[in-house]
Amino acid sequence: QVQLVESGGGLVQPGGSLRLSCATSGSIFSIYTMAWYRQAPGKQREFVAAITSGGIANYADSVKGRFTISRDNAKNTVYLQMNSSKPEDTAVYYCNADIRTATWTRVTYWGQGTQVTVSS
Repeated sequence: QVQLVESGGGLVQPGGSLRLSCATSGSIFSIYTMAWYRQAPGKQREFVAAITSGGIANYADSVKGRFTISRDNAKNTVYLQMNSSKPEDTAVYYCNADIRTATWTRVTYWGQGTQVTVSS
């Protein structure tokens, strides 16, 4: 019914950049907040960044000043620009969206995740 599909993950060297995308499709009436989370091996999933439908963003302290979240409402897509990457950014990155569906239910959906590895 509703799908979130992440892309753009991969291997990046320390100090390098990567851009993640998450495209949303399906029976959507509107999308509220969209966000990125990540989960490193052996650790709990943690918040990375979020952006409201109006474009207000907030970030985890660990990525503030290095990562930028943005969205294209016309494309129902959220992005995460990762700059100055560090080995501790290595994780599976998940996008998440708070969605009002065409049947008027409001649900938080998750993508399947994309692996980001920061290593030389």
